[in-house]
Amino acid sequence: MRRLVVTGMALLLLAGCATLQNKSTLRDDTLDGYGAALRWGDFPSAWTYVDPAVRAAHPLTQQQKALYNSVKVAEYDTSGPVASGPDSVRQTAQISLIVKSSQRVYNVVDHQTWHWDAKAKRWWLESGLPDISPGQ
Repeated sequence: MRRLVVTGMALLLLAGCATLQNKSTLRDDTLDGYGAALRWGDFPSAWTYVDPAVRAAHPLTQQQKALYNSVKVAEYDTSGPVASGPDSVRQTAQISLIVKSSQRVYNVVDHQTWHWDAKAKRWWLESGLPDISPGQ
């Protein structure tokens, strides 16, 4: 009986570690995917990383879409995620943009907040797409 209890507890511990590792791996994969979308200037794909509740509450305006279409991303560099709670991380990104029509370069700072959705088993961006307005 004792062996059965010890074996059961070991399995639970391993399952818990696997869940934490999976959550961490999914976080890294999500942040990498989002970063890749932004590096390529693929704002529509980046939009899919935004929490559906945030997308519903704050849909992109035509003006925002036009602004995203008017720039090319030259650089996207992050500080890496920092835990801000058991199911959330923050990350800061430096983004260098080129205005397509004038070739003018400007930089923006994007403060991202991500949260874990246990039900969907995925990470969502709560802070929305970066504000790329010149002079932000």
